[in-house]
Amino acid sequence: MTHHVTYRAGPRLAGVSVSIFGALAAVLLGASAASALEEEKGEVAAIKECDRRLCAILLEKSPQGPDLKCALTKTWPRSKIKEADNQQISWGFGDARCSVDLDLSRATLVTAMTADRITVRTPRHTANCVVEQDGKPEKVTAVLAPKIEFRNGRAEKIWVRLKSVDGPTSISLTVQAAAQFADNLGLFHGQMIKGINRYIERHCPKALAIAATPPAEKDKAKGAK
Repeated sequence: MTHHVTYRAGPRLAGVSVSIFGALAAVLLGASAASALEEEKGEVAAIKECDRRLCAILLEKSPQGPDLKCALTKTWPRSKIKEADNQQISWGFGDARCSVDLDLSRATLVTAMTADRITVRTPRHTANCVVEQDGKPEKVTAVLAPKIEFRNGRAEKIWVRLKSVDGPTSISLTVQAAAQFADNLGLFHGQMIKGINRYIERHCPKALAIAATPPAEKDKAKGAK
């Protein structure tokens, strides 16, 4: 049976998951060794906490409990973004930072993990970003409505579905080109799918195991390294 599900949108944006947000941002805004955009205070802690809660929902598959709501910000150095460069498209800018509000339905996440086949369609959502260009931070706003197909708990297909992008012309054209290559030619498709499935199958079990480890044992493990 094939299901069609739409995530409930938050006030500013509807997201897919932390892993998908990261994959989309890396593809669209891509990331340089020296970071002109410094990582914001609390950025890592907020991502880790949201990550733990998302993994618990995905692996425990329990319909009981709150939905996932997270306000996240992620900063990428230019060197990280450049890893996605290829013959079709290259990132010619500096560091990037994006903010997103995730408001994910627990029921939808659980169904994605338990249904034989499901198509998850997200409503339009906005990524508010800052991209370094010629040493200056430029604001970039991208509106997307991603669609992901899952089969037996594994992602099989993904579409970025960029609806609009507002910012400096050169950055906007790069973002538009990346989205078109992704959806029309399948560029980046494999790495995004691989990233989603690795997140669910490999990252989440480790993340929950670490979260469940008593502080004393964590300190002991660190001391043994």
